[in-house]
Amino acid sequence: MTDSSAIPTEVTDDLKRPARAQWRDVWDQFKAHKGALVGMIFFVFILIFVILGPYVWSIDPTYIDIRARNSGPSLEHPFGTDQLGRDSFARMMAGGQVSMAVGITAMLLALLFGTLIGVVAGYFKSLDGPLMRLTDLFLALPLLPLLLVTIMLFRESLSAQLGPEGGIFILMVSAIGITSWMQTARIVRGDVLALKEREFVLAARSIGTPPRRMITRHILPNVLSPIMVSATLGIANAIITESALSFLGLGFPPDFPTWGRLLFDSVDYLQQYPERVIWPGLAISLTVLSVNYIGDGLRDALDPRLRAR
Repeated sequence: MTDSSAIPTEVTDDLKRPARAQWRDVWDQFKAHKGALVGMIFFVFILIFVILGPYVWSIDPTYIDIRARNSGPSLEHPFGTDQLGRDSFARMMAGGQVSMAVGITAMLLALLFGTLIGVVAGYFKSLDGPLMRLTDLFLALPLLPLLLVTIMLFRESLSAQLGPEGGIFILMVSAIGITSWMQTARIVRGDVLALKEREFVLAARSIGTPPRRMITRHILPNVLSPIMVSATLGIANAIITESALSFLGLGFPPDFPTWGRLLFDSVDYLQQYPERVIWPGLAISLTVLSVNYIGDGLRDALDPRLRAR
């Protein structure tokens, strides 16, 4: 028998030490990506700014003060006021709430469609061809003209039934989400095709595991990494699309600000008051940049080949 005293102390210490959690390794790898860490800090700051800011800054973004219209930055109005005397700082916070809500909700909708179609196409061979041809069809469509036509067709009816704000919100989220799922579907399908040939999946299939349980217990948990990366990039895409539609005047009504709507309203005053364009444009650019950096960091952190280095 082997004498336990002959075992080196370092080995016994390693045996006693608890195994590192996988998510701890992911976080350590994520922190090593400086751009992703800065992007996450800025994204959290933006969320706090738009969600908690209105509770601190009590000025109503829709309050009209004609006597203070077109005023520059001051202690009372840090970002100045617009042509109707509305506080631009309060409207930036209110517009950020709407833009972030549209981005996150549209991302969740696109993620649901893309994951569902990608998993079904990758797992069921008989459905792979039709679903991928449907994906190719959506990829071939000119998305911006399609979004414009969709909004023009359904805007009035939804606004009449659900109100101008609720109707446009549902229309924007649905239009962006339904036209943004294709990349997620292709990525998930590729991972599912590779997972189908892994040993643990073949073993589970050999003991008679039904397809529904196979997908929920073995397939989906192993494709979370590309889904999370697609989620972060989907937020950026949805924010840009909503801002573009609002900038074209097809988004929310004038008294319901978004960052894109603030840009649209400021174009006529670009030469006289350029800061009105700078603030919402900077918010859109930095938010999208931070989300892209977060996605880049998550992609590296969730890759086991990089995490093992």
